[in-house]
Amino acid sequence: MPHLFVDISAHGLGHLAQTAPVLTALAARLPELRLTIRSDLAAARLRQRIDHPFAHLAASSDVSFLMHDATRVDRDASAAAYRAAHADWPARVAAEADILATLAPDLVLSNVSALPLAGARAAGIPAAAMCSLNWADQFAFLFAGEDWATAIHAQLHAAYAGAEVFLRCLPATAMPALPRVIDLPPIARVGIRRRETLAAAVGAGDERLVLVGMGGIGFELPLAQWPVTPGIRWLVRGAPAGRRPDIIDYGALGWHFSDLLASVDAVVTKPGYGMFVESAAAGVPLLYLRRDDWPEQDALIDWLEAEAVCAEVPAADFASGRFVPQLETLWQRPRRKVAANGADAAAERLLALLQSG
Repeated sequence: MPHLFVDISAHGLGHLAQTAPVLTALAARLPELRLTIRSDLAAARLRQRIDHPFAHLAASSDVSFLMHDATRVDRDASAAAYRAAHADWPARVAAEADILATLAPDLVLSNVSALPLAGARAAGIPAAAMCSLNWADQFAFLFAGEDWATAIHAQLHAAYAGAEVFLRCLPATAMPALPRVIDLPPIARVGIRRRETLAAAVGAGDERLVLVGMGGIGFELPLAQWPVTPGIRWLVRGAPAGRRPDIIDYGALGWHFSDLLASVDAVVTKPGYGMFVESAAAGVPLLYLRRDDWPEQDALIDWLEAEAVCAEVPAADFASGRFVPQLETLWQRPRRKVAANGADAAAERLLALLQSG
């Protein structure tokens, strides 16, 4: 029974959105696959996306970045966290190698923590990375030029460079310094569009349904400043019940998020792999609020503007809710759908690595 150990970052939900379709495609090819998943994401959330049985280790192995909110990195807190995590990196790698040796997987897959890659190499276990970014490049973007950062960056880079392969999920940041990078087509779970069913569930009639969400990291939406706009219903997770009939808590509907996203008329969000690619694959227009301390956003925005229907919403317009004219402009453009079948290509690569062992 082949055993795959998967480490999924809990920095937002994009890492899960990339990994889950790949695991589904791999399990379809290898039904006897034994799966162990380590992630700080709740097991219930993982099972919403991953159908194949798995053992869950509730833990986090990567620092990634600490955030003020979904659009702003807490630079000072992130620097302190990285310095603490790498204060004795060789010892952390040795401990990780012991954990992996005990679990004895045939292959380690990381999206996209560096530690399990370094630990697998120390334990002599094949390992693959998969993501649209890597923390070494993100780290360099924020901390290049800091004397203390040089050694940490080298440790992160060495971990990624030591993997058998880095499966780069397009759209993605450039990774010219890494060897053995293989590009994959976009990866997404494409939801089922049930527009009429959703409209009936929220009592919307002919109104437009707009999903507003900033991914899996907290963000306080300025809903109190948004004017009531006839003809539009805003779907927001955790919206206070009963205060405004035009704002609906989509969390109370019980829908799978991918199906919900595929059933709305537009999405308002920040740049992030899961929301961007799933929206494009479902053909749903998108407005985005920039996050300028996040270098991945440029690759995501360039791709979305070339392949789908989207526009930027300036921060002042987002704060005041005065961006309905931009939505109207998007709705006048023809819908476009993007193929997002990279999960099959990734599954074939992982299957080859499992079978080669």
